[in-house]
Amino acid sequence: MPALSTGSANDAGLYELLASLPTQLQPHVNSQEDLTFLRDMFGEKSLHSLVKIHEKLQQYERQSPAPILQDAAILADDLTEDLHSTPMNSEIRELVKLLSKPHLKALLSVHDTVASKNYDPVLPPMPDDLDDDEDSVKIIRLVKNKEPLGATIRRDEQTGAIVVARIMRGGAADRSGLIHVGDELREVNGIAVEDKRPEEIIEILAQSQGAITFKIIPGIKEETEVKETKMFVRTLFDYDPNEDKAIPCKEAGLSFKKGDILQIVSQDDGTWWQAKRECDANLRAGLIPSKQFQERRFALRRPVAFVQPQRNSSRRSSGFRRSFRLSRKDRKMNKSMYECKRSEQYDTADVPTYEEVVFYQRQPSEKYRLVVFVGPPGVGLNELKRKLLISSSQHYGVTIPHTTRPKRSQETDGVEYHFTSKHLFETDVQNNKFIEHGEYKSNLYGTSLDSVRSVLAKNKVCLLDVQCHTIKHLRTSEFKPYVIFIKPPSLEHLRETRKNGKIISSKDDKGSSKPFAEDDFQEMIRSAELIEAQHSHLFDKILINGDLSTAYNELKSTLGHLESDAFWIPINWLHS
Repeated sequence: MPALSTGSANDAGLYELLASLPTQLQPHVNSQEDLTFLRDMFGEKSLHSLVKIHEKLQQYERQSPAPILQDAAILADDLTEDLHSTPMNSEIRELVKLLSKPHLKALLSVHDTVASKNYDPVLPPMPDDLDDDEDSVKIIRLVKNKEPLGATIRRDEQTGAIVVARIMRGGAADRSGLIHVGDELREVNGIAVEDKRPEEIIEILAQSQGAITFKIIPGIKEETEVKETKMFVRTLFDYDPNEDKAIPCKEAGLSFKKGDILQIVSQDDGTWWQAKRECDANLRAGLIPSKQFQERRFALRRPVAFVQPQRNSSRRSSGFRRSFRLSRKDRKMNKSMYECKRSEQYDTADVPTYEEVVFYQRQPSEKYRLVVFVGPPGVGLNELKRKLLISSSQHYGVTIPHTTRPKRSQETDGVEYHFTSKHLFETDVQNNKFIEHGEYKSNLYGTSLDSVRSVLAKNKVCLLDVQCHTIKHLRTSEFKPYVIFIKPPSLEHLRETRKNGKIISSKDDKGSSKPFAEDDFQEMIRSAELIEAQHSHLFDKILINGDLSTAYNELKSTLGHLESDAFWIPINWLHS
């Protein structure tokens, strides 16, 4: 850019130069929008005010000012005392009131500090009652604002002393570099703490603001270099430290919601990790339960928390997988329970806590990620899939199921089904080649892994709907599945939007359709709640299908971002 013509910039001053900049820049600006932006920016009143203040201060500095006196605060106190001894009128009362205001006193105190150029911190005096064996005592003063100090304490079981248990990374104590793990705490603001419980000391610290003075006996400091780790995890449960009775200090805890991304900065403690939110501007880490500790707690609660309601047990097995029934004539298959490589009881024994993740973006040369749908019967999952296929059959594809049923005259092998023998089907089951499979009227049906690979090999996005307990077997580096849970809206919304809808009957063998009944709505809600309670840690997105058109548009947008944006994925998907 050509040099700007400043003219007599030294004489005009910064304020005038700033005001003239938009005009001088105009020949170099390409659009009216950019010129308007420049005028608005350089014409901002607050910016002009700051520049004027800057110029005034520069002029004053060139005069080499010297303070008239260095004890303005004392003079103000003397004046106030003298005024109290004189007959009061309205002007004197107003002056006394003004001189007594804390803000003016603080201003005069700062004036005296600057005038005397005494900027050294005021250190607390050394105690007079130090014991002879306390030669290594440290007196530390930290300034505490609203944030916690970032340290936890405990009582040593052998000596009974109060010692520093941990220093939170990035907290005030950590930034000071003056307090270390193992230091013995003797006093807080002159209050002896030897006979106090850690909870009482924490309460003293919580109520203290401003400068806090500690009397500390240094512990044995190990000269080890502390490095902040770069381990990131996705949280698979909600956590609130205020509701955790086991946490050593609730104020030091870090709350999070399921799905949050955390950076683990310390795993030195096997029970309590230190973490902070990814991209959080706050430098201070917080305490979270470690993976091992939380798994033990969840394992104790899981048998009760995930008991399936008895009233649903008979209804869950009804209704054969519609993804196995591509043609209209095959919809009559309805009363069979399909299986997977492992039972659903095995999956519910898993304990979701944290999953180590890494930031990943699909490269143009890579296959598309597998898109997996789950949801209760009747929620509209197949309708959403169908709309995607209609919108772009060249971009989206679905798997072709396998079956041992005899091929009908109008059917083509590899179009409606892959027709195979029962022996080959059972062999493939034993070799774990099926994602899921089932039996209906002595015929076997199933979705194979190769059918998914076939769609992906055509450079298409494979749309697959499965039962929830199958998801974990698809979570591999090969497929990198993105799991979408199609969730029903509220019961009232279902009644309103599905009142004219039809549902495929599961109570007869004719594949007939019937209007939604109240029982269908309630069963859909109950089934969705159970799915979400047991498997939500596997979901990447929850899509509420209250309105088919709205849900479809949201789904299309989500899949578009999935192909172009970066996402957090399990780290083993890149290293396996």
